[in-house]
Amino acid sequence: MDSLQRIYELHQAISSRRHPVSCQTLQDELECSRATVKRIIQEMRLYFNAPLEYSREHNGYRYATGEGQSFELPGLWFSSTEIYALLTTQQLLVQVQPGLLDAQLKPVRERIEKILAARHLGSGEISSRVHILRMTGRKVALECFQTVAGALLQRNSLHIAYHGRGNDQTSSREISPQRLIHYRDNWYLDAYCHVKNALRSFAVERITAAKVLSQRCRDIPDTQLDAHYASSYGIFAGAPEHTAVLRFTPERARWVADEHWHQQQQGCFLENGSYELHIPYSDPRELVMDILKYGPDVEVIAPETLQKTIVERLQQTLENYRK
Repeated sequence: MDSLQRIYELHQAISSRRHPVSCQTLQDELECSRATVKRIIQEMRLYFNAPLEYSREHNGYRYATGEGQSFELPGLWFSSTEIYALLTTQQLLVQVQPGLLDAQLKPVRERIEKILAARHLGSGEISSRVHILRMTGRKVALECFQTVAGALLQRNSLHIAYHGRGNDQTSSREISPQRLIHYRDNWYLDAYCHVKNALRSFAVERITAAKVLSQRCRDIPDTQLDAHYASSYGIFAGAPEHTAVLRFTPERARWVADEHWHQQQQGCFLENGSYELHIPYSDPRELVMDILKYGPDVEVIAPETLQKTIVERLQQTLENYRK
């Protein structure tokens, strides 16, 4: 029987009775030895601050609580595998964006680590065994992220100052936050912009100031958000207007065939072993960058406008070296 399950059953055995419960009764109900009952009681006192006391008068155990009060165990119960999964997830969050959720996760992490220690398991291995390699992540201000995340979850509007990289200008916006997106090592906020009266995406690290407003935010249905943000390619929103047809060499096909580029992508192997991938898109900028990284291992079959863009980029690259 799982150790946490024994703790729960012992708690049930004691809390469901009006009088102290003898050790023998606990042994019978938990189907364990006297030593195991003693160990479980010690763990409950140590790790859950359970006010268990032994009554010599009644030869049994009870909770030493005030009149009208009761002791309850924490509401969440996990197996050892589930606890490790939680700690692994916490480790991923820490490494994806160090410091962002440390304060919020600390009480949960400490509680889980106590449970692990009670079961002679350790969490130290996780920090040394699970690593996330961040290549192009941009630093987000902790205070700003927490303000944005808080407004998002509490469903309040935000007033932000936003510095756009493209025009190098700072604008003032009132927005209704909809979703936080972690994409390619960076955080983005999908929101309804009340200045533009439209859905927009904001790079969180470019939000230079954020203030939570008292008014509730405008909620956009998930179906509308998905249609706007998730149907096109990459981080760029909008309904797809084109379909890119990419053909990869047989050598590269073995990798690309297993890659997820878009939720509506279609791919197939050709007779010569090459792989053809069809991808819907609206804004080509991110798609162009992804195509270029494959160099001679990919050919753009269609559309012609995308072909020309790739050729121009490659010619411009060659010019840098001819100089």
